[in-house]
Amino acid sequence: MLRTDDDDPSDGLTITPGIPGDSKSGAVVTAAAPAYATEMIRAMKADFVEVTTIPTAGISIGTGAGAKQYVNFMSVRHWGSAGVWDTNFSMTAVSADNGQTWTPELSTMRVNAPLTMALPDEAPTVNVNNRFFQQSGYVRGHGADDAYIYQVGTPNGRFGNAYLARFHPDDILDLSKYEYWLGNSWTSDLGALSETGSAIVTGNISELSVAWSEYLGKYVMLDGDNGIRIRTATTMSGPWSAPKMLVPDGRVVLYGPMMLPQSPALTSKTDNRLYFNGSQWSDYNMMLVESKLQSSW
Repeated sequence: MLRTDDDDPSDGLTITPGIPGDSKSGAVVTAAAPAYATEMIRAMKADFVEVTTIPTAGISIGTGAGAKQYVNFMSVRHWGSAGVWDTNFSMTAVSADNGQTWTPELSTMRVNAPLTMALPDEAPTVNVNNRFFQQSGYVRGHGADDAYIYQVGTPNGRFGNAYLARFHPDDILDLSKYEYWLGNSWTSDLGALSETGSAIVTGNISELSVAWSEYLGKYVMLDGDNGIRIRTATTMSGPWSAPKMLVPDGRVVLYGPMMLPQSPALTSKTDNRLYFNGSQWSDYNMMLVESKLQSSW
């Protein structure tokens, strides 16, 4: 993980060097290896067991000294063909020290298995519909009357629909308090979701991020595995617009767009510049991209 307090991405992002023990430096490093960022969440690194763990969504809750950071991550069991991979589970990890250390919370584990089982309250959830939330995107509800945090979920890989959950900030680690969008109403029963009827966006949805745009006065969702797409909606449950291409498939092929919260298009009613990170297919390097939104979207 890298950290920055650079609030002007128009000239790139400045990331300061990592300093051992400094929770405000650019990365978490140790005195023994100060040039290498440490793993956030350790993996077993064994194919068909657990190859890696990858955060797919993050959010900070609270203010000042009481703030905590949360990431939702997936445990990858095996990499398949392009855009296909198998997960063991997704889970939420929490940090109370600005990302210096992370603690996975077992109670938030969503086991990815084709069955539903009733287990003791302290055990991980085993529900066939956990498959809909193996990868995620978090966004706070907009407006004083919306006190929820929303979680957009997708299955493992890049060939599934997008689904929606919501919870109050204090309940992020309590899956029993989550509600799920059925397609026309909310329910606390995860098992009631259907593959197509409950999806907020259908199609081959890849790694995504979602945010509220003050400039558009709408929620925006970015995704894409061969180019970057944008969709908009006035409410998180939709309807979501048809996708528009922000970065077409061309000389530089990007995927996995993650919006920067300091983007003017997210915070300003008059500035249309949206910034996001994208991964390059060719060499797995990262790019910082500026895109100018149109008010008609």
